[in-house]
Amino acid sequence: MTVILLATVGGSHQPLVTAIRDSRPDYVSFFCTDRDPATGRTGSRTQIEGNGLCIKRQQDEAAPTLPNIPVQCGLPQNGYDVRIVPADDLDAAFGVMRGAISELRARFPGATLQADYTGGTKTMTAALVVAALESDAVELRFVTGSRGDLVRVADGTQTAAAASVEGVRHARSMQPYLAAWERFAYSEAEAGLRRLPAPRTNLLRTAYVHARDFSAALAAWDRFDHAAAADLLKLYAPALGSTLAPYLKPVVVLAGTDSPARTGLLIWDLWKNALRRADNGRYDDAVARAYRMIEWSAQWLLDSRAGMKTSDLPAAAAAEVGVSPGRDGRYQAGLWAAWLLVERHVGGNAAQFIARQRAAMFDHLRHRNESILAHGFAPVRAGEWNTLHAWLECEFEPMLRAELGTAGVREPFPQLPQRYPGSATE
Repeated sequence: MTVILLATVGGSHQPLVTAIRDSRPDYVSFFCTDRDPATGRTGSRTQIEGNGLCIKRQQDEAAPTLPNIPVQCGLPQNGYDVRIVPADDLDAAFGVMRGAISELRARFPGATLQADYTGGTKTMTAALVVAALESDAVELRFVTGSRGDLVRVADGTQTAAAASVEGVRHARSMQPYLAAWERFAYSEAEAGLRRLPAPRTNLLRTAYVHARDFSAALAAWDRFDHAAAADLLKLYAPALGSTLAPYLKPVVVLAGTDSPARTGLLIWDLWKNALRRADNGRYDDAVARAYRMIEWSAQWLLDSRAGMKTSDLPAAAAAEVGVSPGRDGRYQAGLWAAWLLVERHVGGNAAQFIARQRAAMFDHLRHRNESILAHGFAPVRAGEWNTLHAWLECEFEPMLRAELGTAGVREPFPQLPQRYPGSATE
């Protein structure tokens, strides 16, 4: 197996000599600094390109006593290259190192790339670590040993070791998908996480499986598959933490048997779903869901409080609101007629609401009918949605909350979370 070593070069030669002798690379790419134009101080490239005796065995020696690093390690002239990076410009150093990794992967396909970040300035070290972490094909390494102080490893005790970075790499790979929660894009998060390989260690693997399955649960909830969402959340009940635990009981009700409370929560869930669509700028979808919420609310109230089904009204009730029989002889009420019947037969908060808001509701329904998802030809604009949203939030939602309370739902669940909890304790 071909081994390619990428190494940052600083003022000390011992770590690099140790890294090369332990790795036995077929090719080395050295990242060095050039002469400082401001101070005239020699850069670390002399450790690689210096002629004759150019390296001090010990820093306090009067004169150099060792040749450059390639000579000390027996590297052939065509077995290495030198790439100049700035000592303290992270962006520039990262760009050079990232380009080198890409170039070397193409030049040596199938080779093992090792990045040793022991030498060089802190900026050079940081740049190589960040560049190497971008690719699972690069193994991060460093030189360690016994320390007599906090300055350096004692000579003669150095050894090269692989850095433990699986957790860092896995967190970086998951982050873009978990960030999709901010947009309620749980399906996107689940799909992306499923494409990632499961970590090898138990702790990381457990965290990964939780992230994948929590995303899957909320993706199911978002598409109204409450049974699938409930099954997943119940499975992980002990690990849900404070962020997700409040949703377990509501989703079990949503996935359960029919009851006035369940139907009321389904309507509330539709309202929250509409708000998620609007949050993503999908205003026509939001309006369509809001319209269905308004209609379903009337159907629910008539059924649960007055024993009337809008799909088959009693003739007397139909006559009250001018509903004619259909071809099958049944009296079926649409949204507007249903709410007029709520005012006459349900009473309470709902009747007071429609009596007070009849004109406003009629006006909002007229705008809804012009939507491309209703009977019109133009998309709903943000301003139009904002007007409807303000009315629903200020007038309709308080009525719905009150009616949910009458049905036994004391406090409906909040909007689905926009931040992945990250751990079971959150």
